[in-house]
Amino acid sequence: MDTTASGSENSQCDSPIGFLVKPTRHLFFTGKGGVGKTSLSTATALTLADAGQKVLLVSTDAASNLDEMLGVALRNRPTPVPGAPGLWVLNIDPDNAAEAYRQRVVAQMGAAASETERATVREQLSGACTTEIASFDEFASLLSDDAEHFDHIVFDTAPTGHTLRLLSLPKAWSGFLAGNDRGASCLGPHSGLKIQEERFKAALQALSDPALTTVVLVTRADKGAITEAARTSEELHALGLNNQRLAINGVFHASDRSDAVACAIEDLGQLALNEMPQSLKRLPQDQVPLRAFDTVGLPALRALLSSAAPIATAVPSVSASQISFVQGLAALADELATADHGLIMVMGKGGVGKTTVAAALALGLVQRGKTVHLSTTDPAAHLAVTLEGEVPGLRVSRIDPQVETQRYIDKIMAAKSPGLDAQEQALLLEDLHSPCTEEVAVFHAFSRIVSEGRSAFVVLDTAPTGHSMLLMDATGAYHRQMVREFEGHGAGRMVTPLMRLQDAAYTKIILVTLPEVTPVSQAAALQEDLRRANVEPYAWVLNKSVLAAGTHDPLLAARLVSEHKQIERLSAGLAQRLFTLPWLTVPPIGLVELSKLVLTAI
Repeated sequence: MDTTASGSENSQCDSPIGFLVKPTRHLFFTGKGGVGKTSLSTATALTLADAGQKVLLVSTDAASNLDEMLGVALRNRPTPVPGAPGLWVLNIDPDNAAEAYRQRVVAQMGAAASETERATVREQLSGACTTEIASFDEFASLLSDDAEHFDHIVFDTAPTGHTLRLLSLPKAWSGFLAGNDRGASCLGPHSGLKIQEERFKAALQALSDPALTTVVLVTRADKGAITEAARTSEELHALGLNNQRLAINGVFHASDRSDAVACAIEDLGQLALNEMPQSLKRLPQDQVPLRAFDTVGLPALRALLSSAAPIATAVPSVSASQISFVQGLAALADELATADHGLIMVMGKGGVGKTTVAAALALGLVQRGKTVHLSTTDPAAHLAVTLEGEVPGLRVSRIDPQVETQRYIDKIMAAKSPGLDAQEQALLLEDLHSPCTEEVAVFHAFSRIVSEGRSAFVVLDTAPTGHSMLLMDATGAYHRQMVREFEGHGAGRMVTPLMRLQDAAYTKIILVTLPEVTPVSQAAALQEDLRRANVEPYAWVLNKSVLAAGTHDPLLAARLVSEHKQIERLSAGLAQRLFTLPWLTVPPIGLVELSKLVLTAI
């Protein structure tokens, strides 16, 4: 096992980063949201380019912040990065990918197709499932001859659950299309889809070839992130992606053992590393130390993986009293409890603590005498792990894609089978096993949970930003469809899920962020996306504030300067209401610790 030194900011790496030594052509960075995939992948691409290689950095994340880090506008074609000769960046934009995919499928229909037939196919290609497969289609093209003139392609992926779904698509669609060249799906005519099969297979072969592809599992010295990395490793092995490495980002060592906060951060990180599953311990490992600077801009990105002296950072005095005006999570629970029912949606970038905030608010409402349903739309959900127990008045569930898909298939078969013969039933069942069915089934489950807010409280822990916005897109598409169908026939009495989300008295959107420039910028972008859908966020929660916890460790003190800038940014009008959770020396896991966050002061 080769590792880098994991000392404090003043330490230097004793050996080079392992994945930079004889790197494969494809470097695939994946992991839980918030662990630093974008920082490490971008620093890797920049390091390779500085060494004279031609490098393409690709983001598959719908909520990517590469533009902010590199200071260049992202496009769906390779764009050179100013100040970094040899480095190009490309963002797989889901909307552009879907439109290009629609145009290709319609073009395959030929001149004999009528306008009505073309319109029907375009309507079939309007769902989030099409967006998903179209994004993979562009991703797959980069693993073939489309990018042969680059020496290396570095992939910065979406958070784990979304990425695993993306990588499972070739196998799912290949199985569905095998021997099936009739009919149509949400991806268009099956005969047209056959053209994609070879590309899907070639992509999976390239990813599975250890001479071509290295998968870098990125984690933090954090129990939850490490657990997800272990689970991801197993699932990637099942898909045939076996050339894996582990990168532990942001490893911290306290420089002053009298600082309780600094010591707690180091001790919790070391404990998580000591208890790492054996499956991860067997992987080649790299440790990247916590840096005093934000990884925004070329100088910071070049310094991230460097063993040279760190870039200089001025450390003005910043005290915890400067955050004293910000209320805690208990005050937010008090505000929410003034209503008798409603939907509370907790949203944000992966890794910012949405699950913790959602679970704590649900417990806070129960403490205040409310009946609550706590659920999640996150494919990588871990509500049960966070709660570690049952509470009277609190029901906990998860929108499980596989369970919901089977439930939807059973419902459709029960409704339509009586009027069909055996062959027609078999054909219907075959169509329902299309991967597109999952999109519809998850949306129906989401709609059911949203409607429960009419009589009780529903707290919904959502998937990371990009995945959640796809669900919001499906909600908007359903609303437009219902408006068309009911126009002139009682549309005034119609209430769609989107209308409930737009009702500020019914729905409270809580945006969670960390006190760092990138998470705040991404939450701000999410807020603008929601506003374009006429959904206004109710409040922001600033999680893991070291400034609020209080510390005098030199490295942490240097990071406090940036944290204070983000608090000022939020307080200047970005957040209508702002609540804060300090960095906690005891992790907020389990009923006891979560309840402490929302204990009423009344």
